Amino acid sequence: MTNTRNTPVEALEYGLPVRVLEYSLREGSGGVGRYRGGDGIRRAFEFLSSATVTINSERRAYGPYGLRGGGPGQVGVNRVIQGGVETIVGAKVTVQVNPGDRVVIETPGGGGWG
Repeated sequence: MTNTRNTPVEALEYGLPVRVLEYSLREGSGGVGRYRGGDGIRRAFEFLSSATVTINSERRAYGPYGLRGGGPGQVGVNRVIQGGVETIVGAKVTVQVNPGDRVVIETPGGGGWG
């Protein structure tokens, strides 16, 4: 999702057995400062068939740092929802999902400046 192509929702849903439930900004996730850090994004996927999902992400323990007095951005969060039970998973994980399971990926916000 970050440092990769911004694949359109329609292309994901056409090419993979997933439904994109949400694709939005994580408002307020950027660090404070004279110039706020950029907000991260949130994507929620619902799987229409069984699949293996691999998440390879960063900044889940420490947010991107701010500079010259700016605050850090919020950390990213990866969630897997199976059978109505939500589990926060690590930055690098592989999970098996079934139809109806959901994966939510929230990217970190950028650090603020000043």
